Amino acid sequence: MDKKNYCLVLFLICFSSFSQNSLEIYKPVAFPKDYSSKLNTVYTKEGDWEGKVDLYINANLAIPTPIIINIHGGGWKKGVKESQTGFNAFFEAGFAVANMEYRLSSQATAPAAIEDTRCMLIYLINHASELNIDPKKIVIMGGSAGGHLALMGGLLENDHRFDTKCMTQEKIKVAAIIDKYGISDLYDWSYGKLKSKSALEWLGTKASDYEFIESVSPINYITKNSPPTFIVHGDADPTVPYQQSVNLYNKLQKNMVESEFITVKNGLHGKFDKEKNKELNIAIIKFLSKYIN
Repeated sequence: MDKKNYCLVLFLICFSSFSQNSLEIYKPVAFPKDYSSKLNTVYTKEGDWEGKVDLYINANLAIPTPIIINIHGGGWKKGVKESQTGFNAFFEAGFAVANMEYRLSSQATAPAAIEDTRCMLIYLINHASELNIDPKKIVIMGGSAGGHLALMGGLLENDHRFDTKCMTQEKIKVAAIIDKYGISDLYDWSYGKLKSKSALEWLGTKASDYEFIESVSPINYITKNSPPTFIVHGDADPTVPYQQSVNLYNKLQKNMVESEFITVKNGLHGKFDKEKNKELNIAIIKFLSKYIN
């Protein structure tokens, strides 16, 4: 093979690898014809970083709609909002959707992602009228690290310790939390049996600060006034211990918080089959119907 052809082959191999690993293409979200999209809306800024959210709203409806904030997972270190597309069940139930991104651990360590989650929540409260959403019917949902952020965003309520970047005079009270195999106890996940590298990376310089780790662990914020919470977790999860959700649910029950816990038998870290996901969506909508209407 001559030098020219060798260089061409090498280029094609490198380009192919780059394309597969760095330029993944995601299908756009399909939404009802009476909805409109506001893609890459900036909900907060931090230095040169812009926090963006894809909004799917029904601005022409006569009454304000409920809205669900969706937070992607990825151990706080990877993932993009564009990977999240399965919102049909929520559109059919009349929800608007806010599909958000947040600062990953390579951009900023803890508590940055929590700050962004709270900014998203506060943005929706402050812009409720123009988005035609009901600020009393905001649901927050996420999977894995996104589940952790959903729990923190909702359970903090009017505790403003992570709201220094975004403030509001309005009362913060989400209608419900949907936690999909999320992390509830950061100390256990950092220093327990699994010793998660993702958790330690996200904690950064705070990785040895027990008090700080406790402050970013959702299980420590549960009170009798906490929002209704729906939990789903596979009992064979190799990434986030199933026991994390068991302990969370037990504490919710101890405080008499309205809650439901679905165990996926032999379920791994998400990646449930199509039928199971359909079953879970039906259960989630049924759960939410008790607190949205």
